[in-house]
Amino acid sequence: MSAEGSQSLVAPRGRPSHLLVPARTKTALALLYDEGLENAYDVRLKLTKEVLTVQKQDVICIGGAPPGANHRTVTLRRQPVGGLGLSIKGGAEHGVPVVISKIFKDQAADQTEMLFIGDAVLQVNGINVENATHEEVVHLLRNAGDDVTITVEYLREAPSFLKLPLGSPGPSSDHSSRASSPLFDSGLHLNGHCSHTAPSSPSSPIANEPKYEKRWLDTLSVPLSMARISRYKAGTEKLRSSAFEVLALDGTSTGVLQFPTAQDCADWLRAISANISDLTLQHMKMANKCCSPCDQVVHMGWVNERRQGADSPQNFRSKFLALKGSSFYIFSTPPVSTLDWGRAERVYNLCEVLFKVHKFWLSDNYWLQANLYLGLQDFDCEDPRSYCFSVLASHGKSHIFSVELGSDLAVWEKSFQRATFMEVQRIGSKTYLCSWQGEMLCFTVDFALGFTCFDSKTKNVLWRFKFSQLKGSSDDGKTRVKLLFQNLDTKQIETKELEFQDLTAVLHCIHSFIAAKVASLDPVFMDSQSMTRRYMCNS
Repeated sequence: MSAEGSQSLVAPRGRPSHLLVPARTKTALALLYDEGLENAYDVRLKLTKEVLTVQKQDVICIGGAPPGANHRTVTLRRQPVGGLGLSIKGGAEHGVPVVISKIFKDQAADQTEMLFIGDAVLQVNGINVENATHEEVVHLLRNAGDDVTITVEYLREAPSFLKLPLGSPGPSSDHSSRASSPLFDSGLHLNGHCSHTAPSSPSSPIANEPKYEKRWLDTLSVPLSMARISRYKAGTEKLRSSAFEVLALDGTSTGVLQFPTAQDCADWLRAISANISDLTLQHMKMANKCCSPCDQVVHMGWVNERRQGADSPQNFRSKFLALKGSSFYIFSTPPVSTLDWGRAERVYNLCEVLFKVHKFWLSDNYWLQANLYLGLQDFDCEDPRSYCFSVLASHGKSHIFSVELGSDLAVWEKSFQRATFMEVQRIGSKTYLCSWQGEMLCFTVDFALGFTCFDSKTKNVLWRFKFSQLKGSSDDGKTRVKLLFQNLDTKQIETKELEFQDLTAVLHCIHSFIAAKVASLDPVFMDSQSMTRRYMCNS
């Protein structure tokens, strides 16, 4: 995620604009997915401006002296109508414990105020059932007599396939006993085998016994400052379905958060991304207070870089990019101090790199365009990752990066254009040594004057053309370039051929200056790639 300032989203035709503004604070239920075990658990997410908190349900003691362990031992008096007043799911044959899946209102289990949906049954009348099958536990409970003592412990990570309801127990619409199954409720709210015909006194809490309550408790807090989001499986091109993870600067991860629908996932993705962007912007402002006006941070944020030429299943790795002053920085971790700026993996001169968006097809469907922009929908394209850009540097070196959202891609494109424009205006001109037919020359690209070639010794100007006179170019891909200029008087095309040691840097510099020149004439139109297309045609 990255930040350049407050971003206003434009709604597509037919959709209210307020629906595109991400909320800064949110609370909702989600699933925490374990990719190793291929299982998911219910969690609740709380988003604030600075922290994303993951909560899990637990049963806590709210009164009385808590027992030494997390276990609770409860005695149920089987009732003539309603039996034990609960249903169970699970079993050892499926690798999960037997858990209470339903508690029926005002019946035996409910009256104890000590049993909860999600409690794992550990013992029945002193018999350990932790490794018992579903049928064995059902049989034991049905034949345990009138007074049934069970020991339970709340299962904080109940597998989602058990489909346990969240929240407070309530009346069930289904009071029929089903066939026993680990994935279906086995009802124990009927009489079972009761030896008494007289009404039994209901189960009730004893005054001195501890009181328990089920609550959502914080289990993990992920600070959002300099955090990043990943919708892809680590290092791969495989997109998670309606899921992502958030990773803090210190490496803390939420784990994979899975949402019911793609829309829910996108809403949370945008909200978290917006908060990360706001915090990154604050960090940029603090950093810029210590920097000179010509060395300001224009933009920075997390991306994923494609590994090139590496024989590894990890095709992508996380990088932190920054546009600051005259340079483009590539870091493995964000710069949080002044000294960190000297620890970049790569530093390139902004005027000598070329930013290029990997174009992808968009239909005329406005909703599809909006969904793609916001990351609600993906599509097949040449690059497996939808939102990619490349940075071409000197001597043919290149980097390919991907971001999580279309909006991130748009911000990076705009930021590169802005940073390059500011740097070109600041330096005004750039001169390179070149040669032709054995003579050492100097070639200058000047924001005000255009192109000038002069003798490196005598400083005599050999020729000069405006930017508008450049009509095309071609190069050999190594050192030589031909620049085609139109003579203003004769209207004839004049070819100027030069040889450079680093031809790529020169061509990128020409591109940057032309882009800045056109942008200065029309600030609204700052598409640097289309600006220079009419001037240069490299082959």
